[in-house]
Amino acid sequence: MVTYAERPWIKNYDVGLPTSLEFPEIPLHQLLKDTRDRAPQSTALITPANLPLIGRISKSVTYEELDRASDALAAALVDLGLKQSDRVAIVMPNSVAFVISFYAILKAGGVVAATNPTYPAERMAHQINDCDAEFVLTMTLFYELVKRVQPNTKVKTVIVANIKEYLPGLAKFLFTIAKEKKEGHFLQEVETGDYWFQDLLSRFDGKRPNVAVKPDDLAIFQYTGGTTGVSKAAMSKHRALVANMLQAEGILDLFDTPVEDEIFLGAIPFFHVYGLIVVVSTSVYRGCKIVLVPNPRDIDDVLGNIETFRTTLFPGVPALYNAINNHPAVQRGEVDLSSLHLCLSGSAPLPEATKAEFERLSGSSVREGFGMSEAPTASHINPIYKENRPGSIGLPLPEMDMRIVSLEDSETDVPVGEAGELVMAGPNVMVGYHGMVEETQNVLREVDGKRWLYTGDIARMDEDGYFYIVDRKKDMALIGGYNVYPTTVENAIAAHPDVLEVGVAGIPHPERAGQEALKAWIVLKPGRELDRDDLIAFLEEKLAPYEIPRRVAFIDELPKTAIGKTLRRELVRMEAETN
Repeated sequence: MVTYAERPWIKNYDVGLPTSLEFPEIPLHQLLKDTRDRAPQSTALITPANLPLIGRISKSVTYEELDRASDALAAALVDLGLKQSDRVAIVMPNSVAFVISFYAILKAGGVVAATNPTYPAERMAHQINDCDAEFVLTMTLFYELVKRVQPNTKVKTVIVANIKEYLPGLAKFLFTIAKEKKEGHFLQEVETGDYWFQDLLSRFDGKRPNVAVKPDDLAIFQYTGGTTGVSKAAMSKHRALVANMLQAEGILDLFDTPVEDEIFLGAIPFFHVYGLIVVVSTSVYRGCKIVLVPNPRDIDDVLGNIETFRTTLFPGVPALYNAINNHPAVQRGEVDLSSLHLCLSGSAPLPEATKAEFERLSGSSVREGFGMSEAPTASHINPIYKENRPGSIGLPLPEMDMRIVSLEDSETDVPVGEAGELVMAGPNVMVGYHGMVEETQNVLREVDGKRWLYTGDIARMDEDGYFYIVDRKKDMALIGGYNVYPTTVENAIAAHPDVLEVGVAGIPHPERAGQEALKAWIVLKPGRELDRDDLIAFLEEKLAPYEIPRRVAFIDELPKTAIGKTLRRELVRMEAETN
């Protein structure tokens, strides 16, 4: 009988993927300096713009320019009073300014606390206040919001960039005269005590901070738990980020593509570790290019960038792949996606129907993986050349240990093939949650000399070491005495040809006090119709009777996080408000 301790997944690694790794004793930003030294004039970042009658143009930033600008901003932060281990909030979309800010904060010895710039004031204030940030780096578009929440935080200084600063010349000119005021980007001046981003870069150009940052220093606060309640800051060290980047990066060495031809599509938000590690850190380490996409919901822009810049690496999420699948131009075969040679899917379960349709339309293949903010960010991925198993999150990355433990006692390993809670150990596991001792103790436990992260995900492992996520523990519903996993039900409904998106959750039973009922909220494809009875008939061949939701609502849009996870708790809240 196979055991978890044997790491059975290793035998299914692609040839050339290392089974063990040694990690350098360096801070994360050293990787930028190393690439600058090796390839200073190589393109690091590409800012595209789509102009009427002209088409898509761009402006590039080299690795030398990125390193020099982040040195200058780091020196400015230290001069303005930033101390080692101080947290700094970034409130920006994917942009050159974001990447400069990220590396500048690390170089200055600070801790990055990036937040979603589209958050409402109350939620943004919570995160900025929770991390004790005294500095915020933001864009003109969000300056008024940041100043509104500032009195409820410890923030003393706001540094402000404008999205147009790294646009190509003609696009910058047209933006200034046609869009800057209209779309809310114009800012006449900043308040006393605040600074312009570009002024600081100019004033401190050629300088760098005299700060010794060690691998065991904290690097990021990644806020997580937004799908389940109050967000928590998962604290990770430099060494954890370096380790996880190298654990995942080895996959790219399996391709024959020269590094200079590797182009990431930077559509995953950089304020999430998926974007920070898989896109930014990996690209910087290898010396690749990133095409910056500030708004991944603009599918026309996403597709235009893939075609124009011939992007080769596409880290995405199921919602994004689904949106591409259903784009009219893609359906008509008018979009060339043939440049893509590695597509990754994470952050949420990938329905088999979505995966198959994207592969049919693009001619590429999608590798589903898995990761967590608490182990930033990747822990599993399907092989590139060996079997890519539909429905599986794949194999653990090198230097990872995995177990599936009993849902009853959280300690006993369940037999291979049975479902239980996924727990993991590795060099990428977080330090803990900021200011939350009890929550940290609940998820981090020492067993046999290893620090295990209890993920809260119900999973199973097959005999070959492939893992499958069944669902979140807290999302499991009890229907008629049976455990029902919403993800299983969602996958079945998503296979219906009329369904665009679906969310499923357990709700209080309207007629039986103390019991649960299952409900599905469905977004239909444009122009399609579907009624409850036809859906139930379709599901009878796919699900057990108790797994079929008898309550169905057809809605225009599912509530989601910025990275594309369906907010089931919002669906339940919506249900409660209508009753």
